[in-house]
Amino acid sequence: MATDKKHQLEIVTEPQFLDGSALQIPMLQILKEDGTVHKGAKLPDIDKELALKMFDTMQFIRILDERMIAAQRQGRISFYLSSLGEEAASIGSAAALDDGDMIMGQYREQGALAYRGFTVEQFMDQLFSNERDLGKGRQMPVHYGCAALNFMTIASPLATQIPQATGYAYGQKMDKDGKCTICYFGEGAASEGDFHAALNMASVYKVPVIFFCRNNGYAISTPSQGEQYGGDGIAPRGVAYGMKTIRVDGNDIFAVYQATQLARKLAVEDNEPVLIEGMSYRMAGHSTSDDPTGYRTRDEEASWRAKDPLSRFQAYLIKKKWLTEKDAEENFAEKKAAVLAALKEAEKIPAPHIDELIKDVYDTPTPQLRAQLEQLKAHIRKYPEAYPKTASRIDGGDK
Repeated sequence: MATDKKHQLEIVTEPQFLDGSALQIPMLQILKEDGTVHKGAKLPDIDKELALKMFDTMQFIRILDERMIAAQRQGRISFYLSSLGEEAASIGSAAALDDGDMIMGQYREQGALAYRGFTVEQFMDQLFSNERDLGKGRQMPVHYGCAALNFMTIASPLATQIPQATGYAYGQKMDKDGKCTICYFGEGAASEGDFHAALNMASVYKVPVIFFCRNNGYAISTPSQGEQYGGDGIAPRGVAYGMKTIRVDGNDIFAVYQATQLARKLAVEDNEPVLIEGMSYRMAGHSTSDDPTGYRTRDEEASWRAKDPLSRFQAYLIKKKWLTEKDAEENFAEKKAAVLAALKEAEKIPAPHIDELIKDVYDTPTPQLRAQLEQLKAHIRKYPEAYPKTASRIDGGDK
């Protein structure tokens, strides 16, 4: 009988305990913090047009995040989550994908969505939950979704998208359509049971999925080092589940792009799940509900600001003579004006009509849903001063 050497265990006669904490996985870095390329590093195949599109998207997201944090502070929107300092992770990876690949994000992947073509108006419509919002105002701000761009709607519960990505990728494998799924999450989400179930299933069934962990140093206020895990981060877990694994500098857009490009090839051509751990830093608070000064120092933030992915990429482009300081400044000003204009327009658009609440839940609204809607309308009519915008539209008002 033939022996399966792959699963044949080595026999020892004395106890040997392996110390997993001693395992250290290296980090791929191509672009140094000053914008120069490491000697001997091989740049990914990125032409000027692609590079400038990636840079353009990074600038847009930086402006969007800064402006919408300010809008939340002004009381114009209720909540916001920034990807400040993590733009290279989402944009560099999205650029390496096929437009037909599915993206399942957590809540810092606005860069991937913008790269796919989500417009500034669409971002604003979702953030203000107006009647043009693709989600019909049913989601919190920053919970984007767009079927046309193969971007699965973001969910609030932590890590639920990870097993969903495994299942979706299994379907892609069955369809043999040459597509894969990329799933983003933070190192904090990797402490959820869903993470382990998803990676184990993906490894066993060999599905075309890329798990992209943004290790940004904090799960809200809990630091990764010493309080989230005892081993060498998240990457060793991929090795433990028997899948291809790589760690990259998440602030180096070239390293992210190259790793994702190779991961996609493994996923699509060999049905191999891949885990990418991108080492980065959350330069803003966890959300607008968070004050990071309570758990980290200004010096720590300053040290990471020196590794800013946008400044690093801009320095490279200028050295390459694909961009000038003036180009960058003019582009930044143009995008800032576009964001401000879209914001002012979106906040004037009314919320979805109240009747939209029960549409799309079932093909035909059930009697129970219709009854509940009428009860809600009666409540609003009774207390119109508490619902001024809605009260004016429930009895034949503009729709």
